[in-house]
Amino acid sequence: MGGPSDPPEGAPEGAPGGGEDEYGSVVFDESFIRAARLQEYSARERITDHAPAVRRRPPLRHGLSRPALILFLLIVVAFGTAIYMGVRHPYQAPEAGEQAAPLRMTVVPLAPRDEVPGTSDPEQLYASSPAAGFRVGAEGVTLPASRRTAHFSDSQVMNALTITKDYLVRSSLDPEVLTGGETRSVRVLLDPAQLDQFDRSFARPAADGRHAPTGWLVRLDPSRAELAAPEVRVRGTMRASEADSSTLEVATDHTFAYAVRPAGADRDAEASLFTVRRELLFRFDRDDLRLHQAQVVLSEVQAGPLSCAEDSAARLRPLLAGRTAEEGGPAGTDPYAPGGTPALCGTLAADAQPEL
Repeated sequence: MGGPSDPPEGAPEGAPGGGEDEYGSVVFDESFIRAARLQEYSARERITDHAPAVRRRPPLRHGLSRPALILFLLIVVAFGTAIYMGVRHPYQAPEAGEQAAPLRMTVVPLAPRDEVPGTSDPEQLYASSPAAGFRVGAEGVTLPASRRTAHFSDSQVMNALTITKDYLVRSSLDPEVLTGGETRSVRVLLDPAQLDQFDRSFARPAADGRHAPTGWLVRLDPSRAELAAPEVRVRGTMRASEADSSTLEVATDHTFAYAVRPAGADRDAEASLFTVRRELLFRFDRDDLRLHQAQVVLSEVQAGPLSCAEDSAARLRPLLAGRTAEEGGPAGTDPYAPGGTPALCGTLAADAQPEL
């Protein structure tokens, strides 16, 4: 039987005399108890005494995290797409140092052998000349059928032909241009690389094969002649071809017939026929097609009746009805001048004059 102080089921496990005494060998003497340090925890420490004393660090991970990896892949894809689009973009920037070729031009005045015929009726003037079957104005600058090339589509070829027609109409048919005033309407159609040459041609005209205004456009001397009829007669051809994989060329050959009379004369004054043949070569890269501009690289002009003794580089000075060509040939040519061009002059065939 248990003692009076023991519970009926016996002493609890772990208590002295009950079960296996785990701390039976531990003896706290008086010196140990006195040396013990007593500490009363604060309220905050008592509240948080359940928190672990040491915070566990997350395990170290080797390599990129998943968000960082996704971001890296997106950057790589975007960079690759940019490179691909730069290679495949149809409007690539021109290569460094690439420039439009300067315009090379030749202006040949045609002098008549006899007196220039004339009449007060411009319609009769046209009807009795080789220009009788020509079309009027821009209708005479006809566009050929456009066909795609190896590296240019139908629409790109048609665009080149349309720009060429715009240049011919503005530079050969616009009354403001013909009378020696307006030039901006022609200038805006040029590739920017040719603008300096164009501007210098009008600021300092020269018969050097590079800077003759009459190589860029038809320009009458307004102090000498004016149009007797606004309708200019035109006939010619236009042909497009591929120069290389990045360049289209359009070759044109047109004859323009103008009825002219003395400047300031009344409407009853006799008019004469003035004829200009223009053979031009245009060049287009893809930027030119996109920006509606052209490079004019070759211009060959024959015009008459003119006097060979007069300068035809800056302005064309037609010989009017009843006039004859002055004696003398063109200006002298200096064979020692570097880069010079020969001064040329031709004879206007009798069949090119109206039969009045």
